[in-house]
Amino acid sequence: MNLLRQHAEVQFSEEIEELKKQDSGHLPPNWHLSPQAVVTYLMGAKLKNGFEVSPKYIGDRRLMEIAVATLTTDRALLLYGLPGTAKSWVSEHLAAAVSGDSTLLIQGTAGTGEEAIRYGWNYARLLAEGPTEGALVTTPMMTAMKDGKIARIEELTRISADVQDTLITILSEKSMPIPELSTEVQAIKGFNVIATANNRDKGVNELSGALKRRFNTVILPVPDSADEEVDIVRRRVASMAKTLDLPAQAPALVEIQRIVKIFRELRSGATEDGKIKLKTPTGTMSTAEAISVVNNGLALAAHFGDGVLNAQDLAAGLVGAVVKDPVQDKVVWKEYLETVVKTREEWKDIYRACRELSI
Repeated sequence: MNLLRQHAEVQFSEEIEELKKQDSGHLPPNWHLSPQAVVTYLMGAKLKNGFEVSPKYIGDRRLMEIAVATLTTDRALLLYGLPGTAKSWVSEHLAAAVSGDSTLLIQGTAGTGEEAIRYGWNYARLLAEGPTEGALVTTPMMTAMKDGKIARIEELTRISADVQDTLITILSEKSMPIPELSTEVQAIKGFNVIATANNRDKGVNELSGALKRRFNTVILPVPDSADEEVDIVRRRVASMAKTLDLPAQAPALVEIQRIVKIFRELRSGATEDGKIKLKTPTGTMSTAEAISVVNNGLALAAHFGDGVLNAQDLAAGLVGAVVKDPVQDKVVWKEYLETVVKTREEWKDIYRACRELSI
């Protein structure tokens, strides 16, 4: 199939099947893998037979253990943190490993209504038949409850507070009342909810105390070290370049290291050695954006260059990633170029490329 992006359970089906064969741990009801095997799937490992499971999350293993353990209880899981810290990525892979299905997804927006979480109606049939089971339109949440699977909610805090609170009965009673039919949907074992939220987004609606109590929160941090972040960017760029079939050479490690260093310094407000304090841009300078900058550079190199990623290819995406506010961020970026980038002898090429675009 010529799909741009496969679901995790399809893309990594070989790994999941191999883990199933060697999984000797206790399987909670309706789980495809044991909790230990789910963590192995997320963190990566070499199995006893030599099979390599690729890491999906590069970071603190304990965070993944806490997240997986939460899903074995009656509490839902909230993955919380800055944009670009792999919340959606982890959510998808958790659902794929636990339920074999990551598609039961509700996308949170300011316009998300109760019917997206609970159920809706086919109004043509509703007018013709009245409220019947045939006129009912099921949601991913209802399907997950009936099948004992994981339901995912992206950007929970972008949903209005009154709609958020429709989750309270579902999470506490494990049931969804349908008063129009004088019935209810009761969740079977294996059902749970994974929600994601970030704390730097506009239009955030704070969760009510009642809803917070029904979630265990795992905060996903930015990568601890530069090496860890470089590894994340390298792996994701390689995977996406293969999927997109870009006719370009894999980027040199030094180019990824430079991008990651720039992002980390601007994000932290200081140079790596701590000698120079820096103004921080309005954007988050996340790992996800660093991946995007390198991918954009590869596309330029492939289609408008010689197929080898260079400073000119990186500069356009880099300036766009930093300068979100054309006034405030432009000042921050120019100051960084002149006080930091210009002084690094091995960075002359990227200084010139970025300077030309920033004038």
